[in-house]
Amino acid sequence: MKKMTCTLALAGLAALPALAQAREITLQTTLKDYRGNDAYLAIYVTDAQGNYQRTLWVSGRKAKYYKHLRDWVRGGSNAAEFDGLTGASVGSGETLQVSVELSDTLIDAGYEIRIDSAVEDKRDNRAEIQVPLTGQATDVVGSSQGYVDSFSYQF
Repeated sequence: MKKMTCTLALAGLAALPALAQAREITLQTTLKDYRGNDAYLAIYVTDAQGNYQRTLWVSGRKAKYYKHLRDWVRGGSNAAEFDGLTGASVGSGETLQVSVELSDTLIDAGYEIRIDSAVEDKRDNRAEIQVPLTGQATDVVGSSQGYVDSFSYQF
């Protein structure tokens, strides 16, 4: 944990000029209670036409399972882009909370935050969450068929 914090701090110092036009956004995703393995999640940004723009977070470290996060993978994500934006998968009933930097140009400009989810030997969910990226804190309830119970973000 100390190594990761130090690495993130150094990366932050190197990016100080860019941060003048960025904000920290806190993402919170709570999963429903379900039977089965931990879930893989891809949290990413799309433009108004649904085209992939940027990965915010990937939950689940084994890249061989990323193919089940179909819309995210189809968007052209690559390991170099999201290196450092991955963490352990999330289990039934658990909450994932992460903070990332987000460019101000994406806020209130027609972009969306989307979440793809997958659980081994269970249904994969493309764009299970789709929420406009606005300057206001947002809280949404997940679909009846997916694994996400709720999702929220705040600046």
